[in-house]
Amino acid sequence: MPPASPPCPTGPPTTAVPESVPTFSERFEGAFSGILRWHQLDALWERLHADPEGWYVYQIGEGVPDQPLPAEEFSPFLDELDSLLRREHDEDFCGIVYVDDPADPAFIKVYDPNNLGASCGSSGKRIPPRWVITRIPPEPVADDAPVPGNRRRWWQRLMGRSA
Repeated sequence: MPPASPPCPTGPPTTAVPESVPTFSERFEGAFSGILRWHQLDALWERLHADPEGWYVYQIGEGVPDQPLPAEEFSPFLDELDSLLRREHDEDFCGIVYVDDPADPAFIKVYDPNNLGASCGSSGKRIPPRWVITRIPPEPVADDAPVPGNRRRWWQRLMGRSA
């Protein structure tokens, strides 16, 4: 006697729809938490220093990187960025760094202390961050303002490019 066959399904076959991975633009426009205090920024940098692989570093207004920054260059970059922020944002609070998830960061926006404007767009002109640190390959971000010469030189020196 042949084995019993399994019962016939009673409807169309179901297929699991894979969750879509948000694009860079979707993440860029997504929800972020502000790093309000310097000790919170220290904790964020510690997390990034502990896992330096796979981070894209993008200065808005410069070329979009097509590869993550090599791990051996990532920590020095963070140290330089931290020094610049603390030197040029001489406040007792931070408030210019935003992260998608402080406990498990994958997307960070850093605003230029010398070009803060109204980052939320309340003035009618939205100022984008100057730097993006992300695990997602970046896409170009529109910025009508040219990159100031001092930022361009700082970036080129840091990234080992000639001016």
